[in-house]
Order: sequence, then C-alpha cells, then structure tokens
Amino acid sequence: MPKSAQPWVATLVRTIFDQPTAEAVRAQHTWVIDALEAKYPAAAEHLDAAREDLLAFAAFPREVWKQAWSNNPQERLNKEIRRRTDVVGIFPDRAAIVRLVGAVLAEQTDEWTEARRYMGLDVLAKVRLRLICGDTPGQNPLPQTLTA
Repeated sequence: MPKSAQPWVATLVRTIFDQPTAEAVRAQHTWVIDALEAKYPAAAEHLDAAREDLLAFAAFPREVWKQAWSNNPQERLNKEIRRRTDVVGIFPDRAAIVRLVGAVLAEQTDEWTEARRYMGLDVLAKVRLRLICGDTPGQNPLPQTLTA
C-alpha cells in the first residue's frame, strides 16, 4: 500500500484492540478486513491470514490484554543489552559477547523473578484457570498436553 495510506490502515487495525469483549474484537477484525478489501486487497489478505495470531490475546481475561499485546518487556531487555554492549564497544571474540549478554539475561531473569512481575500471580492464576478449563467463548479447549 502507498505510504500515504499507512496511517489510515494503522488506525483501522488499532480499532481491533480497542474493543471491550472478545466477540467485539473478532467482529471488528472482520469489519477492518472488509473495509480494506476494496482498496488494499493484499493488506486485507495478510490480516485475514494472521487472524488467529493477531487475535490470540482475546482468549485471555480482559484485564491482561494490554500485557498480552505489549512488547515493552522485550524492548526494555533489548535496550539494556544494547546499553551494556555499547559500554564495551569492541569485543575480542564471539564468546565475550555471549558471556556479557548471558550475564545480562541472567540478571534480568533474577530481577523479574524476584522484584518486578509483569503480571501479578493472581492474574496469572486466573489466566491459567480460564485457559485450562476451556471456558473462553468461541475457543476450543486446549489439548491435554498443553494443560499439564
């Protein structure tokens, strides 16, 4: 699609995430595809093919939707790795980079495990309970191998 149409399409796609219920999310996704089909069929086809991946967040309780779509923790981790590697500048070999990045990852894991949880334990328990029971409307229950 032309660059001039990208803001309009991005706004349309964002409306999918602004819906109050899982059913409304799915309906809005269908509406967005219909709206794009006439002018930008390739974009509509791409969104339709990505339907399940794009709408996966709707299987979770509403209160965790923002955390489910967000990649803020990943961006924060990448920023911390970049900050630490920029300090060193030039590494003598690949093993040195792996050691530094491994140490940063281990430190971040400890920090997230002990101090900062992205989702509280009560919310995670609710998410797990809902997905194991398979009571999400419009969704098939998870296979037994995923519920153990």
